[in-house]
Amino acid sequence: MRISGDHTGLAVEGRLDVRSAADAKALLHAAVDGGEGDFVLDLGRLESWDATGLGVIMGTHRRAGRAGRRLVLRDVPMQLQRLLVATRLHRILAVEGAVQDPVGTTLPALG
Repeated sequence: MRISGDHTGLAVEGRLDVRSAADAKALLHAAVDGGEGDFVLDLGRLESWDATGLGVIMGTHRRAGRAGRRLVLRDVPMQLQRLLVATRLHRILAVEGAVQDPVGTTLPALG
């Protein structure tokens, strides 16, 4: 996993899973704590994730909210979009662009 960017936004590349979760959490939380306004998390190069990785995203969302910021997900892979819809997290998280439900109906994205 590689994470690059600054306090306004980061891009995650590779795998966001149980092996990378602790490092990802530390980097994401430090970036959220160090800035103001929307915090953009670009997931366009995210290859895979597991429940722990999704937990890191949700933890970052909560941390951003406590800091008076909003987490915005950008370039969310279709498979993760489907997971967000299935878990109804698309109703909580701000996602740029359209989120697809599992049968292909476009749902309005937050943000």
